[in-house]
Amino acid sequence: MSKFLRGTMILMAAGLVTRLLGFINRIVIARVIGAEGVGLYMMSFPTLTLVITITQLGLPVAISKAVAEAEAQGDRKKTKKILAVSLTVTGILSFIFTPTLMLSSSFLSQTLFTDPRTFYPLLAITPIIPVVAISSVIRGYFLGKQNMKPSAISQVLEQIVRIGLIAFCIKYFLPYGIEYAAAAAMGSAVIGELASLIYLFLMFKAKKKFPIRRNFFGAVKGGRTTLKELMKVAIPTTGGRMIGSISWFLEPIVVSHSLLLAGIAAGMATEQYGLLTGYALPLLMLPSFITHSLSTSLVPAISEANANKNMAMVEHRLQQAMRFVLITGGLSVVVLYVFAKPLMTFLYGSPQGYEFIQFMAPFCIFSYCQGPLQAMLQALDLAKSAMINSLIGSIIKISTIFIFASQPQYGINGVALAIVVGMVLVTILHFATVLKKINFTIYLNVYGKFIIATLLTGIVGTLYYKHILINYPGLPYLLLGIIIVSLTYLLFVTAFKLLQKNDLIRIPWINRFIRS
Repeated sequence: MSKFLRGTMILMAAGLVTRLLGFINRIVIARVIGAEGVGLYMMSFPTLTLVITITQLGLPVAISKAVAEAEAQGDRKKTKKILAVSLTVTGILSFIFTPTLMLSSSFLSQTLFTDPRTFYPLLAITPIIPVVAISSVIRGYFLGKQNMKPSAISQVLEQIVRIGLIAFCIKYFLPYGIEYAAAAAMGSAVIGELASLIYLFLMFKAKKKFPIRRNFFGAVKGGRTTLKELMKVAIPTTGGRMIGSISWFLEPIVVSHSLLLAGIAAGMATEQYGLLTGYALPLLMLPSFITHSLSTSLVPAISEANANKNMAMVEHRLQQAMRFVLITGGLSVVVLYVFAKPLMTFLYGSPQGYEFIQFMAPFCIFSYCQGPLQAMLQALDLAKSAMINSLIGSIIKISTIFIFASQPQYGINGVALAIVVGMVLVTILHFATVLKKINFTIYLNVYGKFIIATLLTGIVGTLYYKHILINYPGLPYLLLGIIIVSLTYLLFVTAFKLLQKNDLIRIPWINRFIRS
């Protein structure tokens, strides 16, 4: 099995475990502090993402690409320069932005956000900036070598540590107020990320084949060319991520002010935003661990193939990625749409917000496809194009939020509509850009079969829900329904030859089962 597939499988397995553990975190937070507390948490988080994006400067992707190319040439000195330059840049930026966020938290919470209680979560999350800055460099190094295990294990470790702390911390601080409980949840994330960094550092120290500390500053001084090469990828990549981060940063601000214009009070606006972004969206994005795994593996794999002028392999990798996304994403869409209400009731103890899931689930297939397409653009030195696409999508999304959310008849539903419009538009633009760069064959019969398989499975699931699950609304019958839908989907996918034996043989444990 190729490095690309092996790495993807490792990251998918770790991504599944990480997402499930992270989802447990969200469930604990939601059940203990409720939708309003989740709203405070989610309003604060985009600010952190924006600062981290600026601090990282797009270097993780650039490091992954540069290390992959250096490894293909067997140039270890260049690899050392890449790491030395990257650590220096991220270290300086984190030193600047950590105190900046700490000092500006009061202004952000009282002026930009309509709920001043966001001050405490903002303050609590600040120490994570330098931790993430360093760990992202080390992750980029391992990903460039197409060694996915350290990154995968560190993600799982982070979630385990966070789960071990979060329930205790929230319950301890909850008597002081919801804002302190939300801040405790943020603090648990900081400690979890620190544990992940310690593991990555130990693995880096054990695996590297060159002394990083020896003549470190000499490598930095002599790394001007390396810095230029990194920035060639990093700056456009940062531009794309910066646009997404700024959009996410502006989103709760525009939402809160728009809902105020619609006549919704600040506390209620925070609660509604929590239902959408803290309850519904995490469930909708749970299957995206697959696309994240594919995206992470695609950058070095496509960079290597592109460096060797092997465009046939470039197309082959993208075809693989898109087929996996469609197959897995189709099942996710059906399960989330059909079982939205019972899933929300079981997970959060209340069906509130299930309407968001039913409305947004069919469009999430675009979001699942977006990650691999963006990774492809980055690997093909089209990060600038990806940035422009993201900018267009973000402008349209924020504008749509203001237009619809400020109208009383739409309210928070206008925000859900805007998010859908943004994800669909950006995905279409990414795909159109990829088509201009590579020869990509679109098999219409494959996509047609995929749509038919998804619709037929959805009909089966709906019949089960209406005739069985409504009469027996318990967890065993919910799980049975999900199993029936999954097996039905697998049957259709196999019958339509969307999933073939050759695909399954590439997976080690299934390979042994098939051969036996």
